[in-house]
Amino acid sequence: MWIDSHCHLDFFSEAIIKKIMRSARNSQISNIVIPSVSPENLSRVLDIAGQDDILFYALGFHPIYIDEINNNDLTILSDCVKNNSPVAIGEIGIDLFTRKDNIFKQQDFLAAQLKIAIDYDLPVILHTRNAIDVVLKYLRKYKVRGGIAHAFNGSNQQAYQFIDLGFKLGFGGAMTFPRANHIQKLAKELPIESIVLETDSPDMPPFWLERDEQNQPKELEKIGMFLAELRGLDPHKMARMISKNTFEALPMLGKLCT
Repeated sequence: MWIDSHCHLDFFSEAIIKKIMRSARNSQISNIVIPSVSPENLSRVLDIAGQDDILFYALGFHPIYIDEINNNDLTILSDCVKNNSPVAIGEIGIDLFTRKDNIFKQQDFLAAQLKIAIDYDLPVILHTRNAIDVVLKYLRKYKVRGGIAHAFNGSNQQAYQFIDLGFKLGFGGAMTFPRANHIQKLAKELPIESIVLETDSPDMPPFWLERDEQNQPKELEKIGMFLAELRGLDPHKMARMISKNTFEALPMLGKLCT
């Protein structure tokens, strides 16, 4: 059974979510974590996660939505965490691919959300696009209890810095492309204990999907089998390892699932 550690299920229409869940179960997906991204989708994430017992959620504000967020929203987030049971604070971080002109606000709100994670003793799910070193700097300052560096594609050295700070590294569909040599090398050579899997659906589609096909949690089974083949491991053994890693990264998920 496979765990999708990062899926934006709330980005799908209500009309197809039940169909997505049926196909996920048929593809041996045992758990799915839905991270929120903005104040506007907190309640939707909570509502969708309540619809199925294999769904769990993280609460946080994504850096690309940072201009829509203010200090009052941080209070709302903290209260939402207090009154619910998220498995992590996320998706939070810094994105210097989409925009750089608001980097100071991105940093301020990353720091504020890391403090919330510390207050509630929760791990974090991190967005680090073109900003790994900046995020690592904040993790050294704010000692959270680890978590997941989502969609990791940094250097080997950066990978071990995350690992040393108690983090797992998320790999997904980007790894499956024939020319993804760097990501495949990381996924093959990094300690297996440091890896978790994700779809990031509907984003980050794997290589085999056609342009008109939506990336869904069901694809995680094939992504997991791709990783197993890459590392020369039995897929069932790989699935057990990935589950163990994910429960270590997100202890509340492990507690709720056992």
